[in-house]
Amino acid sequence: MIGAMSWTLSDLVDAAGGRLVGGDGRANVDRSTQITGVSIDTRTLQPGQIFVAIKAERDGHDFVGAAVAAGAKAVLVEEGRYAANALPAIEVADTAQALSAIGRAARLRVSGPVVGITGSVGKTSTKDLAASAIAAAKTVVASPRSYNNELGVPLTLANAPDGCEVAVLEMGARGHGHIASLCQVARPDVGVVTAVAKAHIEMLGDLDGVARAKSELVEALTPSGVAVLNADYERVRAMTAKTTARCLLYSTAADLRGDSDVDVRADNIRVDDELRPTFDLHSPWGTVQVRLEARGAHQVSNATAALSVAALVGVDLAEAAAAVGTANISALRMELHRTRTGAALINDSYNANPESMAAALAALRDLKAKRMVAVLGPMAELGGTGPEEHRKIAMLAEDLGVEVVAVATGEYGVRPVEGLSAIRDAVGDGGPELAVLVKASRAAGLETLAARLVEEI
Repeated sequence: MIGAMSWTLSDLVDAAGGRLVGGDGRANVDRSTQITGVSIDTRTLQPGQIFVAIKAERDGHDFVGAAVAAGAKAVLVEEGRYAANALPAIEVADTAQALSAIGRAARLRVSGPVVGITGSVGKTSTKDLAASAIAAAKTVVASPRSYNNELGVPLTLANAPDGCEVAVLEMGARGHGHIASLCQVARPDVGVVTAVAKAHIEMLGDLDGVARAKSELVEALTPSGVAVLNADYERVRAMTAKTTARCLLYSTAADLRGDSDVDVRADNIRVDDELRPTFDLHSPWGTVQVRLEARGAHQVSNATAALSVAALVGVDLAEAAAAVGTANISALRMELHRTRTGAALINDSYNANPESMAAALAALRDLKAKRMVAVLGPMAELGGTGPEEHRKIAMLAEDLGVEVVAVATGEYGVRPVEGLSAIRDAVGDGGPELAVLVKASRAAGLETLAARLVEEI
């Protein structure tokens, strides 16, 4: 097994631009001490790592003792915040900036391309699928879960395995300039934009604002890079004018529109009784049939992007297709469960916006159950468009023959149901003729509800 990227204290001091001190405040610490990784969370810290004390909602400096107990080999703290103990410490002016600097140093250790992935929907699944496809032939690191911000991107790079050939990084935007900042750390060679849709509208203003934020990724690419763009979204397609890099367009609807400029396209899309898609992929590297374990027809677009990336970084298309076909995506995304009575339940509770909500409702319909129920919580960060977007989803559900059970919001136009027992009663009796979707924005925390419904319906 390939181990984590190896660091010495000297490496980290140089990268962070800090001062090394010992447990008694002395500066003569052994700079050759080996460090096996970087952590900002004492709950997941592994022995031998360095703990970086980040000041956020909670101050990481309050957890230095817990880091010592968990087996940290060193700590990185702000100047004046070092409490003498048996561990060496690196003192810096700002620990978050130091972590970014460590990420930039780690980027130089990746021997091959770095892939950045952004988009209003699909970026985490595309990242998961791309990493699986690339791993068929190369050593790869990918963002764990949704490590897509100013902490997650440098952490992913800093914890890459030794000999890492490709890095696949998810990049999120809470505002303008965020992705540009991440690109300064990651310096991507390939940039993927999956979609521009109504997500984070509250922070980005409107769809044009979303497009401006996402286009920061392709603007950061050099002329030797490649922008992989979803041609099914006009605002993404228009990003060809925003970059000096070569552009590769992909699509799942090119044949329907008659597009002739699409480079990679998926067609002949089918979905089985377990929501697993099969499709044909046509590309400059050949044509293959792909079958996915990832659920939902909307995963075809994510897989098309992922296979494009794998081929671009030198993985044989057939090998990549075989690997992506067995890939699992991150938790709480289109998980299909069978309850004790045989009912189907889709747990897609990780997040929600109008685009992903519509895709999940379409997947629910594809189960072809006699009775379909969507347990829906609020879609967050939609700003002033929130009430209208919730009503649109309710109308779509009605058109699809789906009953809506609202949780924690009245914006779907139905009275919200409170409490597990009442929600359970609203969903009704289970059995193979029932299919249920559970979905909301992350803050609603509906994953616990979904797990209980699997047990009780």
